[in-house]
Amino acid sequence: MTEVDRPPRLGGWTRFVTARPRLSLLVALVLTALAVLAGSGVADRLGSGGWEDPTAESTYATKALEREFPGSQPNLLLLVDSGRSSVDDPAVAAEAGRLATRLAAEPGVTGVGSYWQSKTPALRATDGHQALIAARITGDEKTMGKTLDRIAPSYRGGHGPVKVTVGGPVAVRHEMQKTIQEDLTRAEMIALPVTLLLLVMVFGSAVAALLPLGIGIIAILGTNAVLRGLTEFTDVSVFAMNLTTALGLGLAIDYALFIVRRFREELAAGAEPSTAVGTTLRTAGRTVLFSSLTVAVSLAAMLLFPQYFLRSFAYAGIAVVLLAAAAALILLPAALVLLGQRVNSLDLRRLLRRGRPPGPAGQEGTAWARTATLVMRRAPFFALGTTAVLILLGLPFLGVKFGTADDRQLPSSAESHVVQQHIRDDFPGSPGGGLEVLAEGRATAAQYTAYKERIAALPEVLRVDGPLVEGDSAYFTVLPKGEAVDGPAQRLVADLRATEAPFDTKVTGTAAVLVDSKHAIGERLPWAAGFIAVVTLILVFLLTGSVLIPLQAVLLNALSLTAMFGAVVWVFQDGHLSGLLGFTSPGSIETTLPVLMFCVAFGLSMDYGVFLLSRIKEEYDRTGDHNEAVRHGLQRTGGLITAAAVILAVVMVAIGTSRVTNTKMLGLGIALAVLMDAMIVRSLLVPAVMRLTGRATWWAPAPLRRFHRRFGLSEGEETPAVETEEDRPRVTAGG
Repeated sequence: MTEVDRPPRLGGWTRFVTARPRLSLLVALVLTALAVLAGSGVADRLGSGGWEDPTAESTYATKALEREFPGSQPNLLLLVDSGRSSVDDPAVAAEAGRLATRLAAEPGVTGVGSYWQSKTPALRATDGHQALIAARITGDEKTMGKTLDRIAPSYRGGHGPVKVTVGGPVAVRHEMQKTIQEDLTRAEMIALPVTLLLLVMVFGSAVAALLPLGIGIIAILGTNAVLRGLTEFTDVSVFAMNLTTALGLGLAIDYALFIVRRFREELAAGAEPSTAVGTTLRTAGRTVLFSSLTVAVSLAAMLLFPQYFLRSFAYAGIAVVLLAAAAALILLPAALVLLGQRVNSLDLRRLLRRGRPPGPAGQEGTAWARTATLVMRRAPFFALGTTAVLILLGLPFLGVKFGTADDRQLPSSAESHVVQQHIRDDFPGSPGGGLEVLAEGRATAAQYTAYKERIAALPEVLRVDGPLVEGDSAYFTVLPKGEAVDGPAQRLVADLRATEAPFDTKVTGTAAVLVDSKHAIGERLPWAAGFIAVVTLILVFLLTGSVLIPLQAVLLNALSLTAMFGAVVWVFQDGHLSGLLGFTSPGSIETTLPVLMFCVAFGLSMDYGVFLLSRIKEEYDRTGDHNEAVRHGLQRTGGLITAAAVILAVVMVAIGTSRVTNTKMLGLGIALAVLMDAMIVRSLLVPAVMRLTGRATWWAPAPLRRFHRRFGLSEGEETPAVETEEDRPRVTAGG
């Protein structure tokens, strides 16, 4: 009985969608409409922070200072520019005093102070023409944003002899949130039409091209509803919206590409639509299911970190991956059953082909078969050459410097960025970037004085202010000599924490938050990497039944990310191409970004790896010929993987047009990783390595072979066309 004639073994969902396709689509339409309603307004409920460890010493000290000494943690700064006059001019001082008094009377504002009130040198520019009014807006992020929107317009601009610009951490976060929302809308407007055009070029048929795009939109809308629900229970970062769009479109298109392509192959072979759907789900459908699990595992590793910035990407990523896979495995087959041969309608490439039939593989398949043959013939050259190039591209990452996300994430023209840049360039020390030492426990004035003298004697200290005492608590402000988060400032955090005191001390401030964040990530990174590696090894073994292939997959996937990490440091840390790409380099990489980019890019690499390996495994089970299986797998999936990677890269580049540097880094970095993986690793390195490992590629101990035969999943029929190695040794052409 031929493959076309053999009745397909249909799963429960397959029977449902083939028997009731219209009902399936109707239910999907209703659920999508509900998701639109449930997810409306989600962006307004998302936060723009989440980089700090909530259990760290610095977080405890920050909350305690906010509670006991609101003026110690100013988050709103008014930069008062007196023009050619001195800030000490009586008219300037009088106007600044009126502004400070008015600000102190605003609801939701506390802890107002200014240079004119305290005469603190750190609040006065070195040229004497600018000074600061500092205050704290109270409440959560949403409340602070509303307060800022209410009061900022009445302070911004000219006031008699002075001009005021608004800045500070609350202004930076609020401006960043608005910018991300605007950029995301623009990215979607760029990505959707370009993606549709590319899909038409891949499929030819406009009908077939619309199917993956529809699946992606459904996944995005569903994930927005999930995120909206999560905001009722936990903090979620606004940056996660970018990942939702990118993965929703990218992965849904990937999955739909493979399912639609396999369905069209079955139709071309003469199968009826329902039979073709059954065969497609038994083969490509299983691969999609496995692929979605591997991506979800990589993203789930971010749940091990305490920062809600990283956890938010896990929430969004897992939701969008599972929704994309569900839509591709349930809704798409229903649509294919209804469309049948009409899936090839509206062939927009007919004029270019001039009547030549497309064929399932076509010239593209022939070209990929020749590529596979060439690579395997020169396997040592391609294996060593591509490995050397990838390692070379990753070398800049050895010089990585970690920092915190600040105003330089925003465009140089953003008001809050302008204010902070003036403070960095024109004010002594690091006003707003100093360290605060919280002292808890009763102490005498003499003990406070002695402690202040000890920390003032530390080599990296510029000046110590305080203490300000309230009951049994007090705090000191310590200004470092250099930048707020550079190496000396981070060493100063350790020195302050090691300084003896007759009371309990806790250190916070920008550098302290960075030190604690690096510690939290470093402590949990081995566990996250181990989790990804172990679960990936298990999943790939269940797919292939081999011990060596899972090891190859993990190692080669990690190697495929070297170019991304090297480019991140060379471009975004060192500032190369900053003018072309339109960003300001802070001279460091935000601590959580490499973790995020690794988890996302590793999952996407496994996505493509699973598609290639499953097709190779299907052919190997059918023929037992190792070399032919590798050649056939690359012939059948090489063009499709490349097309999927290009489409996903387009989506990520659209995200990378953001004016926020971290989002730009995420989009462009992952786009590079995806292209390198598809065009270098999957096309050259994987077939070269598999040729070198030969028959040993498929080896597994007898107990594991029996386990795989019982529990493993792979494309193709349940019973291989050839005997397994457990039954008898194979003699393969690749030896």
